[in-house]
Amino acid sequence: MIELEGVPELIDPVMVAAFEGWNDAGDAASTAVAHLDREWKGEVFAALDAEDYYDFQVNRPTVFLENGVRKITWPTTRLSVVRVGGEKPRDLVLVRGIEPSMRWRSFCNELLAFAHELGVEMVVILGALLGDTPHTRPVPVSGVTSDPDLARTMDLEETRYEGPTGIVGILQEACTHAGVPAVSLWAAVPHYVSQPPNPKATLALLNRLEDLIGLRIPLGELPEDARAWQVGVDQLAAEDSEVAEYVQTLEEARDTAELPEASGEAIAREFERYLRRREPGTGPGGPGVAMEGGDTAFLRDPGSGRTRPPKPEQPGPEAVPAAESETPGDAGEPDAPEGTEGTEGTDAPEGATDESPGTGPEPGAETEPDTEPGADGESGK
Repeated sequence: MIELEGVPELIDPVMVAAFEGWNDAGDAASTAVAHLDREWKGEVFAALDAEDYYDFQVNRPTVFLENGVRKITWPTTRLSVVRVGGEKPRDLVLVRGIEPSMRWRSFCNELLAFAHELGVEMVVILGALLGDTPHTRPVPVSGVTSDPDLARTMDLEETRYEGPTGIVGILQEACTHAGVPAVSLWAAVPHYVSQPPNPKATLALLNRLEDLIGLRIPLGELPEDARAWQVGVDQLAAEDSEVAEYVQTLEEARDTAELPEASGEAIAREFERYLRRREPGTGPGGPGVAMEGGDTAFLRDPGSGRTRPPKPEQPGPEAVPAAESETPGDAGEPDAPEGTEGTEGTDAPEGATDESPGTGPEPGAETEPDTEPGADGESGK
């Protein structure tokens, strides 16, 4: 039985998770969850046992000095809770860690045990992948689910992907088998500028999350960081005529593909978000701002002596949904546009003149990855 000392009964809790590694191009997803934790002053209440899930030769522990005393930080996955104030307060359970090296089914079972104990109503997993998308256009973010009913009621894509997957896909399928509604949000990061951080992709994920769960998220300096990032990439691209030409090709393909949407639902969504952010606050600091006092700092770390959680029923055989790219994706990844072909860690668009840059997302398009994780990275819209 899980012992969660100091954690009160939560209000309409949603679990938001992100994992560093294969599913986190440009560190966009893990940075988004870190932003939520920082802005709403989350406090860690549990951490999974690093010995159970991590290969320390792959994810090495770090040593640091604190008041002259040497200490070690072990790679792990931590859970925290934040209470979001406003007219209708609700709680978020934030999960942030590194993609585990082993025992993925047990890893997902342990997270689901916490979700069950805390009464989590929905799990939202954030991911980011590399794709043939221009840095000068809005970051494409796709919402996908394995639940047909959820896809219909929340206007999401139902996954169809088949191929290699990561912990995001495994956790989504574990949620589905456990009867927990789960959604994956995927941001596409330009493959020719894949180095982290990518604040523009992080901002896009947070905006999409805001729409999904109906909370106003304080963005802090992210909008300004995103603008500065784009200006910096503009300058780098201008110095290389080949890169500039390739970016222009991607822009033309993207604009052609999204022309019908540009005058419809996309504009309506942006206008609704603008109106929400102009509404006067109904609580301290306005909607989506953590309340002062005991409403945020209500947790304490139970320490390492907590009882290990029970393991719910094991998820069935892996079923991986639709991907956004032809590189190794996750269950829950959106479908890829034709011609998508990005390379993780690629700094310049090699072979740009030979590649088709893609013509934008096509509903239902499926592309099976043909490489192992880490070889080509992940590509998206």
